[in-house]
Amino acid sequence: MEEQQVINSNKSELWNLSLKDLFYKYVRFLPLFLLSVAIALFVAFAYLRYTTRIYSATGSMLIKNEQPSGRSDKLESILEGGDNRAQNIQNEIEVLKSRPLMERVVKKLNLEFSYTAKGKIKDYNIYKQGPFVAEAFEIKDSTSGFSLDIKFINDHQFRVDNGESTFSLGELFENPHGVFRLVKKAAAAAGSEYTISWQPCASVAGGLAGGVRVQPKTPGTSILSISLQSTNGLMAADIVNYLMVEYDSMTVEQNGNSNDQMLGFINERLDSMNRELDIQQVKFLKYKQDNNLFDVDKQLSEYFIRYSEADKNADVQQFKVDIADEIDAYVKDKKNQYNTTTPSALLLEDATLIELVGSYNRVQLERRALLDANVPPAHPLVKGAEGQIEEIRKKVIENLGNIRLSLHSAINVLKSKSRTEQSKLEALPFKLKEYVEMERQIMTKLELKNLLEAKREEIAIQKAAITSNSKVIDVAGASTVPVKPNKKTIQILAILIGIGLPALLIFIGEILNDKVNTRFDIERLTQAPILGEIGHSFADNTLIVNKTSRTMVAEQFRIIRSNLQYVVNKPDKSVILVTSSFSGEGKSFISTNMAAVLALAGKKTIILEFDIRKPKVLSGLHIGKRPGITNFLMGKATLDELITAVPNYENLYVLACGPIPPNPSEMLLDPQVKELFDEMGRRFEVILVDTAPVGMVSDALTLSKFADCTLYLVRQGHTFKKQIALIDELYRESKLPKVSIVINDVKNKPGYGYYGYGRYGYGYGYGYGSSYYEEEKPPLSFFEKVMVNLNPMKWFRRRRK
Repeated sequence: MEEQQVINSNKSELWNLSLKDLFYKYVRFLPLFLLSVAIALFVAFAYLRYTTRIYSATGSMLIKNEQPSGRSDKLESILEGGDNRAQNIQNEIEVLKSRPLMERVVKKLNLEFSYTAKGKIKDYNIYKQGPFVAEAFEIKDSTSGFSLDIKFINDHQFRVDNGESTFSLGELFENPHGVFRLVKKAAAAAGSEYTISWQPCASVAGGLAGGVRVQPKTPGTSILSISLQSTNGLMAADIVNYLMVEYDSMTVEQNGNSNDQMLGFINERLDSMNRELDIQQVKFLKYKQDNNLFDVDKQLSEYFIRYSEADKNADVQQFKVDIADEIDAYVKDKKNQYNTTTPSALLLEDATLIELVGSYNRVQLERRALLDANVPPAHPLVKGAEGQIEEIRKKVIENLGNIRLSLHSAINVLKSKSRTEQSKLEALPFKLKEYVEMERQIMTKLELKNLLEAKREEIAIQKAAITSNSKVIDVAGASTVPVKPNKKTIQILAILIGIGLPALLIFIGEILNDKVNTRFDIERLTQAPILGEIGHSFADNTLIVNKTSRTMVAEQFRIIRSNLQYVVNKPDKSVILVTSSFSGEGKSFISTNMAAVLALAGKKTIILEFDIRKPKVLSGLHIGKRPGITNFLMGKATLDELITAVPNYENLYVLACGPIPPNPSEMLLDPQVKELFDEMGRRFEVILVDTAPVGMVSDALTLSKFADCTLYLVRQGHTFKKQIALIDELYRESKLPKVSIVINDVKNKPGYGYYGYGRYGYGYGYGYGSSYYEEEKPPLSFFEKVMVNLNPMKWFRRRRK
């Protein structure tokens, strides 16, 4: 819970900083930012240099989706393309993106083969730019793709898949994949390597169709923009252009399917009728020669005209019945339920049937277009089309039934009339009657032949008049500028990542940081006063304060000495308790130097080493172990025997800890402790008590009753923020006398703004380099030592010696 509160306080601190504070907080990491940006830009350069470039090609076409209305002339309607229908733009978009249409493009451009030139690092798509073209004479497995590695030995000879055999351009070669030939287009450099890849047409078409983007160029219009991205700009442009051309051809073919079926039907009937007519004419000629019948028109003209007219009309009606039967059988046959077109009903000359058959064919084509566009058969659009087909089919069957009834009725009437005329002719001689019958049959067949030929010409005109429902507006051009990768975008992104990544890491580090780093960290968590700050010392000795020392750290101890007069009520006689939260915060260092700086002021000062568990004062003063406080408390030695003067320091004494007892806490409760402090108060003006950390043991709390004030140490980057709460508790509840905080081991870190350390001169004011302080040079870092050893001038001087 306390750690979560520290993290939340860190977040609050970061949000409350001004722009200036944030600038100084992050500017100290400028080398890290520069290094990160440099690495990011290098990665961006490598990515731009070696990634495969993507090019885009875009073309546009117009879809004619409006049908002129109000035509009165049927021939005019045929010549102007009467079968053009209103197009659903969305359907046409799906058709343009369909795999069947793309397969036509793949076959036209021979895209089953792809050509790649091998480079040192990356490969290049050399569509229509290579020195050769591959031709396949036999492919052994057309269901799976394969690749061939080609390496040219010279400008016309090469090896395949690193084999031993050598082949020449234009020569057939065979391998496990089939039989091939490379046709020369340009000279190939010796040593150049290429890869030829082959994929089935369906696979290539599927991949390309998925990359086609079709959308209206302007909302609400019928102009479509078609775009495709590829690793070769010329290839992308060719695919888009051929896609528009093949779409145009496909729509023309689909619109002409019905006419092709009707022409086939008429041609088949004409062939049959010509054979029958030839046989009838030969028989008629032979009959006339055998019976000397050459001029019978005058005899039979009156009867023959009426009889022939009735019989001819009956045959015409019977022919229509045959056509109606054929259409009826075609529509009822389940195999033709979803065929694209139905034979034309033009020969029946029934407007209602023609309209129904046209609607039936139109819906069939719309359903086929949806399926070709990869719309699932269960899709509502497909099911709706199938419902319309079934409804129209029933209407066509019903209409055909009515037409057949009408035709049979007319045939019966005409046959009745024919029989009447025939009975009149029966009175003529038998030969004449046979003559008339044969001539009538020939005339009837000639009439039917002429009718079919006329219909054939009409349908041919209609087919020739079919136009496409699209028009290419703008052809796609081969672009030389790649759309991916975008150089400017990649570079900007690299800079942003180079700046943002270290900033994010620093920000997270600041949020997760639970150590005291700034004076503000202390001031916002406790109201205990801060007596002063002690900077980081680079000296080898613990005792750095003496008569001649003018270092910044020594002057900071003098500042704390001055500030103590506002804390201690009895400046002549004072007991100062020095403690901290836990070990390692510099308690012994502060105790030793505070005693030294007070001794330099002429006050007789003694250090009591009451950190019985882990004493360090004597070792810092380079004094060996000796009897001390524990010996006095056990009555084994007197104070005169135990008090030791610090060498080279006037007025400075130390009372060692002595042997470490097994029960330090209980020993401090001994009445002899009070006697010890009373005696020290009579002999010395200032007593510094170096105690154990208050956050770990109770020794400091036990000794606090003998002290006048408390110096509580907080070490920068070492003391946890949650431990400031302990200081605040001790201060507010007065568990320790007059608690004042001393910040130890302060390092001048830029980036902490106004709330940084140095309120009393450390890192501000005159600082190093002026005449106020002696410069304390820090030891060389690892990199500085390396640079010193690598100094060429140093080598040169050695060589001269």
